[in-house]
Amino acid sequence: MIRHLLGGLLEIYLLLMFARAILSWFSSSPSPALAKINAILIKITEPVLKPIQKIIPPIRVGGTYLDLSILIFFLVAQFLILPLLLR
Repeated sequence: MIRHLLGGLLEIYLLLMFARAILSWFSSSPSPALAKINAILIKITEPVLKPIQKIIPPIRVGGTYLDLSILIFFLVAQFLILPLLLR
């Protein structure tokens, strides 16, 4: 019961991470509503992503940076954590 609850919460957290990744593709000056949603998502997801970014910093690609921390979190959650919680 507890494992399924934790698994469900992790799936919701993964959706929040996905939303943050999608919003990061939009312009740096979005509408005020979109900026507020983005700020909330950053506040919720940053505590998990910051330690990953310390280990694997964003990679410079041309004139921008590619942050792999969300991808790494997705892989770890999908292939290691969720199978353990939902079996």
